[in-house]
Parts: sequence; structure tokens; C-alpha cells
Amino acid sequence: MTLPPAKNATQDSSDSRLELLKVWLNAHAARYALDLGTLAPASSDASFRRYFRLAGKAAEGESAGTLIAVDAPPPEKCREFVQIAQLLEAANVQVPRVLEVDFDAGFMLVTDLGTDSYLGALTEAQNGDDPHRARSLMRDALDALIRWQLTSREDVLPPFDEAFLRREMELLPEWFIGRHLGREVDDKTRALLDRTFALLIASARAQPQVFMLRDFMPRNLMVAAAPNPLNPGVLDFQDAVYGPITYDVASLLRDAFLSWDEEFELDCFVYYWERAKKAGLPVDPDFGEFYRQLEWIGLQRHIKVLGLFCRINYRDSKPHYMKDLPRFIGYARKVAERYAPLRPFAKLLDELEGRANEVGYTF
Repeated sequence: MTLPPAKNATQDSSDSRLELLKVWLNAHAARYALDLGTLAPASSDASFRRYFRLAGKAAEGESAGTLIAVDAPPPEKCREFVQIAQLLEAANVQVPRVLEVDFDAGFMLVTDLGTDSYLGALTEAQNGDDPHRARSLMRDALDALIRWQLTSREDVLPPFDEAFLRREMELLPEWFIGRHLGREVDDKTRALLDRTFALLIASARAQPQVFMLRDFMPRNLMVAAAPNPLNPGVLDFQDAVYGPITYDVASLLRDAFLSWDEEFELDCFVYYWERAKKAGLPVDPDFGEFYRQLEWIGLQRHIKVLGLFCRINYRDSKPHYMKDLPRFIGYARKVAERYAPLRPFAKLLDELEGRANEVGYTF
């Protein structure tokens, strides 16, 4: 979740969940000095979660500020959010503190990490040609990731196993090829996809496994207010799993909303690799192999995203992610063309992109 400055907005009076949320917040109003009259949308989300900002304070004696009310209708993951928030806090990573929660209703009241997003700050750095600022922010994020990974242990988070990896990639043939492009997945295409998926799954499972956030990217990170040393604040972590060590590094640098030149990417990847080795994390001692692992798990993510964005559009009526499909096709092609075993998939992408350009990306 990304929390831009709240804006006044008239809410639909027929929104029954919003009315229930207000009733629930009112029960906690005295303890947290909540002003329900200030309740306003804070952000949207690709899932069915919604976030609202309102005036209040986390503890008695604090100065007035703002808090975040979360509407996460079951089966959205409130229990997981609370569990993983505790794990991240124990790893010395800044996250929202859960003040109140109703698991059955799907409501939470959490502390507000502010409105200065990594996405905004990095976009400004790119537009202002300020690589030092961008590099500093990325290194802070990678240091936070290392702290999180150092606390990893088995049997705490769900495993990012073969079934999980395959299920994600199957979104591509179902939603991107089938639903978006209106193309039948014939036997030849199916066989090519199966071979590609098998390569990526084998690579992912061969990597050291650690705590993995899955959505560690600039729009889910907040710039911590000075002089807080725990930069960044991390959001949207309820889907964390136990999986490949390079996954979150790839998702941070190869994002839906920002792209970087290869020199900047490599600087960040080398920084993480060196710091992770020094910290005792089990990254591959050969940087070339580490980089291949990172690229291949990044491709797995990009395959998933191409299908996921189409599903969000056609199933959930949220079309704004579709404009980023070309960016992810570009990421995927660049990786697939670089490695001989993946080049048949690169050729498929060339063919699909020609078809996708005919279909169009705007709705």
C-alpha cells in the first residue's frame, strides 16, 4: 500500500463496510483521540484492501497526528499482517504498529508512516538527475532487507515452493495470453511455457531460502522522517513467504513504476551482494551466478505480473495497471534473450507483444 496525502472525498452512503468501519473506530475514538470527521481515503490497492487516514494519536501524551484505518474484508490477511509486522519489528525494520485489530470483521487501526513515499522520492531523483539521492535511498532499502533476511528461519512463513511458483506463472497463459490477447494456448506454446517454467522453478528452489516479502518495491516503501535511522518504512507485507534470497532484490529494482539503467542496477546489486556476504547471508560467492539467479527469479515475477495485471483488470475492474504491461514485457525479454535456455521464451514474447500491440493497452 502507498499512502499519499489524504484528500477530501465524498463516500458512497451505500458503502456498508465503510459504515461498519466507522462504528468500529468510534468504539476506539476516546483511547486514540480519533476524529472521525477527518476520515478520508489514503490509498487504493490492487487487492480489496482499503486504507483511510484520520486524525488521532497512538498513545496518551503524544501530540496529535494521524493514524491509518484499514478495511481488509475477509479473506484479506489481517492475521498475517499482524504476525509479519512483529517479525519485521524484531528484525529492526520500521513498519506500522498495530494498535487495534478485529480479525473477524477485517478492520485494523495502525500507526501512520507518513506521506513521503519512496516512489515519489525516487521519481524526483530520476527527473532531477540526482543519482546520489537515488543510490542512498536504494542502499537504505537494501540494508533493511538484509536485516530482515538475517532473522530468517524455517517453518515460520509459508514456503514459496514449486506449487506456489507454478501457480503464479500460470496467470500468464490464462489471463494475458488467453483473456487479454484472446489467443488459444496451443500444444506448442504450452510445451514452451512448461519448459521455461521448469527452468525457473528449478533455479528458484536451488537458491538459499530466506524470509521474502514478495512486494518489496518503491510504492510499498516510505521515506522515514528525519532523524529516524530506520529508513525506509515498509508497507504491504502480509503476503511474505519463505523463498529465494534474490527475489526481493529483483523486485526492488525491476518495478512496475520505475526503470533504471543497467549501470545503476548493477551498482545496487553489487552493494547488496557485498553487504549480504559480509553479514553472513548465504548469497552465492560468485557474483556472476548470483546475478543469474536474480535475473531468473525476476523473470518468474515478471511472468506472474503480466498475468496478474490482466486479471486485476478483467476480473476486478481495475484497469490502471494495464499501462505497465509493456514495461514488464521489456524486463522479461531482456532477461530471456540473455540466456540461451530462455531464448525460445524471448521469441514467444516477441510474437505476443506484436499481438498485444494490436489489442492495445488502454481501456
